Amino acid sequence: MSFVITVLIIFSVPLTRIITGHLEAQTKLKRAMLKDQLKLEKLKYENFLLETNKLKLEVEKMEKENNLLEKN
Repeated sequence: MSFVITVLIIFSVPLTRIITGHLEAQTKLKRAMLKDQLKLEKLKYENFLLETNKLKLEVEKMEKENNLLEKN
């Protein structure tokens, strides 16, 4: 009986290390993935702001052109 307990103890330590190492690696990958997703969302937001400004300028330009045509 003590032999079985000894064997279980001997094999449980490496298995625990393997499982813990795997979970740590998984956590690091998730963290990196979330970091990349956050960076992507920031870029999307910056792009949205730039596109909005561009469209706003285009509308203003069209309004000015329209006003010039109406005056003539």
